[in-house]
Amino acid sequence: MKNRDKVIRYYKGSDNGELAARLIDLADAAAGKGRPFAVSEFVSPGEVQIAETIQAHMPSLTIRTYGGYQGAERVKIAFIRDDYEGLVDYEVTACRIMWDARYRLLGHRDILGALMGLGVDRKRFGDILVQEDNAILLADSHLVPYLKQNFDKIAMVSVHVEETLLEEIVPKEEKIKEIRTTVASMRLDAIVSSGFGISRTKAAEAINGERVQINWQSAKGPAQIVQAGDVISLRGRGRMEVAAVTGQSRKGRTGVLLKRYM
Repeated sequence: MKNRDKVIRYYKGSDNGELAARLIDLADAAAGKGRPFAVSEFVSPGEVQIAETIQAHMPSLTIRTYGGYQGAERVKIAFIRDDYEGLVDYEVTACRIMWDARYRLLGHRDILGALMGLGVDRKRFGDILVQEDNAILLADSHLVPYLKQNFDKIAMVSVHVEETLLEEIVPKEEKIKEIRTTVASMRLDAIVSSGFGISRTKAAEAINGERVQINWQSAKGPAQIVQAGDVISLRGRGRMEVAAVTGQSRKGRTGVLLKRYM
């Protein structure tokens, strides 16, 4: 890639320089004379934007994403040569994690914490779809044997891991709460306060504590300006989208429509 250093420098500002370098290496590999495609580890939606930037500099390639089921949030990216019309092996396997729900109802945070505590890199698995007494984990296929052998407890609850068919995954239906409100400005702390129902002081503390992301990137600070289309997440409280800016009130406040995913 001709503009490699320029792209990496650009993304260093958002602490994504290392990821940009890895994705460029994959794109270069796909553009070479060897295998006609190259697949990344699991990435967030914000990180997909980096791949799109790289592809724009390499018109001989296309990109596709796959996370194991339609609508997946965390996905693998494939850089594919334009002249290749075959299948792409993303090496994604669905694992069902099962436990006895009489003892404890486990949640997404419990499962994620147990995996991280086991030393599993976040890039090696995708979405976690939690059900009543089990969960579906989308994982890199090479990780599955390790999970079967070592992933046997979550928060002191015994669990069992087995493979399941990707075709059997039923994506969860997200409930959306619409919030129409006005804010003094489009500062991040004001939007977080209104959307998540916390004080502006606590919103600022969460932002300064690096618990808030905008478009899957770390927030720059409480005064950061947000705009329509931005996705904001608060650790432990979920995420929301700034769906629209609806205008100015007579008192000079800005009207916004927020969609919070429950």
